Amino acid sequence: MAEYKFITEWRIDAPLTEVCDAISHCLDWPAWWKGVEKVEKLASGDADGIGSVHRFTWKGRIPYRFTFDIRMTRFVPLTLLERQANGEVIGTERWDFSREDNATVVRYQWHVRTNRLWMNLIAPIASPVFRWNHHQVMRQGAEGMARLLNARLQSVHSSTHSM
Repeated sequence: MAEYKFITEWRIDAPLTEVCDAISHCLDWPAWWKGVEKVEKLASGDADGIGSVHRFTWKGRIPYRFTFDIRMTRFVPLTLLERQANGEVIGTERWDFSREDNATVVRYQWHVRTNRLWMNLIAPIASPVFRWNHHQVMRQGAEGMARLLNARLQSVHSSTHSM
């Protein structure tokens, strides 16, 4: 399997609570995040959402879709959200939230392995395209959140480490 570690940071002029709420309410993502085609709730989890499972269908700028389930494993309000992915990609994601100067800083880490045969077969030559596509989708998320919250997006920074 091809393995990647993506790190993205958004800086947005919006209150921490609003940014955290937008990320925490993933069922609403398709309304504001271009690239998120569909989110379905499969399981509710406990009162804090731990154990909840959602099925995501994504479409990036290159013509493919992928679907995977994400189970919430940890949630600290206004601080962090961690989840495990399983399906066409397998791995972990972590959202960290903080305030710096007058901005909310969102730091997203996505450590994932592809689980589709065709993606693994072409990964040696297509990895740069997969990385570019991921960065474009994350930029679309930052821009969509800024529109949703009527806030200024200060910056988006992304990096990728192939494993």
